[in-house]
Amino acid sequence: MKKPELLIFDINETLLNMNPLEEAINTALASQHAFALWFRTLLHYSLVETVTGNYEDFSAIAKATLQMTMKKSGKNLSDAELDAILGNIKKLPAHDDVKEGLSLLKKANIKLVALSNGNEKVLNEQLQFAGIATYFDAIMSVEVVARYKPEVSPYNAVLGKMSASAEDTMMIAAHGWDILGAKRAGLRTAFVARENHAIYPLNGMPEIEGETILEVAQTILKN
Repeated sequence: MKKPELLIFDINETLLNMNPLEEAINTALASQHAFALWFRTLLHYSLVETVTGNYEDFSAIAKATLQMTMKKSGKNLSDAELDAILGNIKKLPAHDDVKEGLSLLKKANIKLVALSNGNEKVLNEQLQFAGIATYFDAIMSVEVVARYKPEVSPYNAVLGKMSASAEDTMMIAAHGWDILGAKRAGLRTAFVARENHAIYPLNGMPEIEGETILEVAQTILKN
């Protein structure tokens, strides 16, 4: 396997542990399934915006879909309460394996880019809080193209900014849909098998699969 020159990282769940937000949502809505329902709905409606030719800020969609989830749960929370719950997105720790994995890759002189559906302000706050912002050569939000992953424009925007070719670039994510989107953009891919995540088996198989960022990094650096 040829070692990639550029690695693009998904953020939420791939690098950051979303347990604080999960606990806040599940507690507020009194359901252990509330977070999972909300996150699926958030991703669904971000794609609805993209496929219908529109763009709304990811934080706005997050709040709107939390309101939907709240109503399905039979709860009635105020705007201030919803904002407080969603504020936990800025206070997520990195998974235990992330810093060591990123450090290995950085020392190997591979360029690293963070790419998120979240807006640039929130993304930077997340990475600063988690203590991993300095590992990245660029931090990018899909807002630069006003199209949500897994549509190909965000991946292509990174290639353009970094003057990189798709064949020398690898997308690293814990979401099967993100892997598939990157593959459709011509990128190489690596799947991080976080708990309760799976590869999309229909043309979505990655080049590399690992349990952690560290394991993926070690596999990349073997070559």
